[in-house]
Order: sequence, then structure tokens, then C-alpha cells
Amino acid sequence: MYNYNKCYINGQWHSVTDGQKIDVIQPSTEKVIGQITLANKTDVDKAVFAAKSAFINFSKTSKVERISLLEKIIEVYKKKYSLMARHISDEMGAPMNLAETAQAGSGLAHLEQALAALKKSADNEKIGNSLLFHEPIGVCALITPWNWPINQIACKVAPAIAAGCTMVLKPSEIAPLSGYLFAQILDEAGVPAGVFNLINGDGVNVGSLLSSHPDIAMVSFTGSTSAGIAVAKSAADTVKRVSQELGGKSANIILDDVDLEEEITSGVMACMHNTGQSCNAPTRMLIPEKLYQQAVQIAANAAENIKVGRVDDPNTFIGPVISQGQFDKIQGLIQIAIDEGAELVAGGLGKPNGLEQGYFVKPTVFANVDNKMTIAQEEVFGPVLVLIPYHDEQQAVDIANDSPYGLSGYVSSKDQKRALEIAKQLRTGMVHINGAGVDSAAPFGGYKQSGNGREWGEYGLEEFQEVKAVML
Repeated sequence: MYNYNKCYINGQWHSVTDGQKIDVIQPSTEKVIGQITLANKTDVDKAVFAAKSAFINFSKTSKVERISLLEKIIEVYKKKYSLMARHISDEMGAPMNLAETAQAGSGLAHLEQALAALKKSADNEKIGNSLLFHEPIGVCALITPWNWPINQIACKVAPAIAAGCTMVLKPSEIAPLSGYLFAQILDEAGVPAGVFNLINGDGVNVGSLLSSHPDIAMVSFTGSTSAGIAVAKSAADTVKRVSQELGGKSANIILDDVDLEEEITSGVMACMHNTGQSCNAPTRMLIPEKLYQQAVQIAANAAENIKVGRVDDPNTFIGPVISQGQFDKIQGLIQIAIDEGAELVAGGLGKPNGLEQGYFVKPTVFANVDNKMTIAQEEVFGPVLVLIPYHDEQQAVDIANDSPYGLSGYVSSKDQKRALEIAKQLRTGMVHINGAGVDSAAPFGGYKQSGNGREWGEYGLEEFQEVKAVML
């Protein structure tokens, strides 16, 4: 049992008084595996005060000092890498093979990219007759989700430290384990007291207290678009910077010159990866009309052959979704799709055979989907793919852009130049061509209701900095 009923403030673990206790549920078994205590206003104020006090000295540290600190954090993270993977699998249901590679690996990648960005950064630069200084913005509130827990924690904490900021982290209350382990890593690495603080809480209470707090200079938030809107409104009265990475409904445009079997199959697998719980998942597959029926059969076969299973089974490709609430939401959207006339060609309602315990969802594919349908417009955040036909490239682009979201896009073609021309027309912050994976050095973020600002690498470092012009 994980007993994480304390918060980490000013370099010490403190008991939370009068806080609500909530259970940590393992998604693959539905069993209670731990408990946390949610913070209250007193705890929030203590954490913010500690960060504010620490900022006085930490903001003045040299680049060399912060490089050394990040190198030590990386060293300790590597020692606890396997333990981090286990925490992630336990808290959000990732299969261990995914937790050990992509999930835990993403945290290490962001630490290393922040270090590289810091090393590359200049202390100042000259423009016109002025010197520009990039300075830490101040005390930052970091609010992170459950679907890629250490990925989102590290891609905020690492650049904040690199910039010389201090911070208060509120990880997801339903997947808090990796955040606790990360706090232990930072403590062991010798992060100065008050620079990093961790408190548990939900968004409605602790999240809103942080985003409205007058001593917070910046909120970096990752989560749903509806929650992001609430954060922005809460932060508006104090005119603090708000950087957000929100929802997505990414289109995967298959052009007519591809190896259809290969691209449709890989597209299905990409959508289902991490049990579909990725904001940038390619959940709308756009297919040329002349290839559509063939593609539908390939997609259905691919989905039916996906291994859904327990997290410790090395053959498992997708595990459970995070919670009963998420399971119910996905089931509801599948039913709406059926009611609106989408053709179910794989998966559907209920749990896979033999997996009645745990929040398991069938890999599901819908054909004959109109882009105006609910299932094509709303983010499902589960293993559900829709197949949409198009008659020419311009219509494909129009369908792809007909979404309130603009996080990512995908284009597949044997002609890379042709694919690039399509990519340039997509109103998204990122585009993957021919199955290219994410790049931790490149900026991550979206257009429209997918958020504002950018994370990862050099652009992630800039988010935590103010620019001062000194006219000479």
C-alpha cells in the first residue's frame, strides 16, 4: 500500500491537517492500493510562501549552478527509473512494457532536454542598441494530468528549474504516485528548500486556489479544455501568465499512394496507444473514397487483433482506462455514436471477454462517420477511432481543420513533399508525417482550443522566462 498522506513544502514532508482522504485505485484490478490527503487553503498558502521565499536566492543562481543541479536530478532519476515505471503502471494502468519505455522514458527525456536547452541558452543578447536578458518569471503553479503523469510533471518542473523559477506542483489526485516519487528524487538530488513544493488536491479547490493566488506569477496547466478555461478565468484577475496544453481530436490523413495495409494498421495502433488516453492521438482517420471500404476492413481487423490485457502481461498492448468515471464516459460516447448512425465495425460497448474486473475498454472502430457527429468532434480519451471518407485533398484538409481543437495532425504519403504541403495547411501545433514519433526537442502545443504556449526543449524553457530590455 502506498501511504502518501503528506505534502512536500520547503524541503520537508508535512502532514496535512483536516484534509479529505481519498483512495488510490489500481485501474487494472479496481483495488485500493494507496491513500492520499488533499491539501487545504492553509497548505496552499504555506507552499506558495515557501516558493516565494526561495525565489529570492534561487533566481540569482548561475547557469553553471543550475546545470549541475539538473545533472544531479538526472543521475538520481536514472537510479529510480524502474521504480518510477512501476508507480506509473500502478496509478494509471499503463502496461509495464509501456511504463518502462515511453512513460518513464519521457520524464528522463524532458530532464535531458531542459539541461541541453539551458546549456545552449545565452546569458544575454544584443538587439539594436539594447541588451536583452531572459529572467525567471517567478513562482509557478504546475497542474498536471493523469494520462502521461511523469511526462507532464518533468516537462514543467525541469524547464522551471533551468530558468531559475520556484514552483508548487499539484499532480492529478487520481494518479499521484509518480509525483511523490519525483519529489523524493528532487529531494535526494539536493534541490534547495522551497524551490520545489508538492501538494495534493483536486482542480475545483486546490487548482483554483493556485491559479488565483496573488503570489503566483505563472500557471502551467495540462488537462481538459473545460478545466483550462476555468484556470484561465481564475488567473485573469491577477493577470498572470497562463500556459496550457489542452484537448485534441487529431486527424490522420491517409493519401492515395500509400501501402494501405501498413498505414491503416499503424494508424489504428497509434490511436489505441496508451489506451487512447493521449491528447495528440490520431482519433480521426481520413481515407480516400476509392480506398475506403478496403481501409475499413483493414482497420476493423487491426483493432480486433489488439491485445488488451493485464499490465504485467508482456504481450499486452493496451491496459485499462484510468477510472470508472472515464470508462462510463467512453461507453456513453460509443452509445451516442451508435445512436447517431455511425457503423460499428470493431469493439463496442462493454468489456473484453475475460477482463470483467478492471476498467477495460474494447478497441473500437466506427465507419461511415460524418465529421459533424459527436464522436468526430468530442475528445473521447479512450481506444476509439472514427473512419471518415474524403474525395480530394482539399476536402481532407477542410475536414481535418473542422474541429475546435488544433493540437496535432498526421499525414501519410510515399511522397514526402506532397505530405509536407498538406501538413502546412493544417491548423495544428504539430504534424507527424509517415508515422514520425514525438520529438522531445521540438515544441509541443496546439492551436485553437488545444491551448496556448509551448512545452519541451528550448521553447519550454522560454515559457518560464520574462524578457527584459536594457537600453544602452
